[in-house]
Amino acid sequence: MNALPPVRRLTVLYDAECSLCAFLRDWLLRQPKLVPLELVPAASEEARRRFPGLDHGATLDEITVVGDAGQVYQGPAAWVVTLWALREHRPLAHRLSTPSGALLAKGAVLAAAKWRGAQWHRGQRGGGQWGGTQWGGRVYRRADGWSYDPDSGWSYSAPGCADGTCAPR
Repeated sequence: MNALPPVRRLTVLYDAECSLCAFLRDWLLRQPKLVPLELVPAASEEARRRFPGLDHGATLDEITVVGDAGQVYQGPAAWVVTLWALREHRPLAHRLSTPSGALLAKGAVLAAAKWRGAQWHRGQRGGGQWGGTQWGGRVYRRADGWSYDPDSGWSYSAPGCADGTCAPR
């Protein structure tokens, strides 16, 4: 049986348009680490260049963490491995990696997703925060190329092609 390669570095892909995700990114940056963390906006050109095999649309919906040997963690497992990288939170990560702890981790992830959804729906009505700024009914743009205009609905423009100068494929 082959031993799994050690994890020496983790890359956390986060939704840069989400105020909760940006808050957690800032919190992670301040934490003492046992394993270095790199924080990269999900579906960004940087993320696409570094991890061409990932479903980058899915990384906007659910936290994704990539290990330096190609390990991919999503959802509750991504949160647990991120906590595992932090000096003060490794014991918590070990508790959350047990079967009963995994249920708690899953509940925390679902609660965060529900909060994100509530912020998005409040933003759609024009009265809430989204991405740290007042949405107020203006066009909302995501890093993956999707945008929402309250007058015309959702539309897609491939990243890097908004000005019509895309390179031919």
